[in-house]
Amino acid sequence: MSLDVPTPVLDAAARGELTDAQFVAVVRDSLPYAWETISTAVADQAPGKPFGEHEVPPPSEQERGQLLRALASNAIRGALERHFGVVLAFQNCHRVAAFAPADVDGATYREFISPRGQVLNQSPELRDC
Repeated sequence: MSLDVPTPVLDAAARGELTDAQFVAVVRDSLPYAWETISTAVADQAPGKPFGEHEVPPPSEQERGQLLRALASNAIRGALERHFGVVLAFQNCHRVAAFAPADVDGATYREFISPRGQVLNQSPELRDC
């Protein structure tokens, strides 16, 4: 899924004047499922909880595509991390975690992004996700 970029934003980018706020608005409007999923993970953060997360599989391939696009693109993912003030982590086709930047060097984050963490988060019903 491509981003739906309004002409004024495209013009700003062509002039070298694209702001993070403009780009984040394009992402929010173009990838609403991904935006909602990441917003949910961020909102799930709480004191005493190691990270916020969203674990519900996308309802369709279109939504899955939005999430993959948002998290696979360095530009999109970086803009979302800056906007929400988090570091995003991703497993399978749907498990998104939002970590406080200060926790990225911690054991919980390292475990989440480790090969072991990925393997332990597998299941037969998620094989094709």
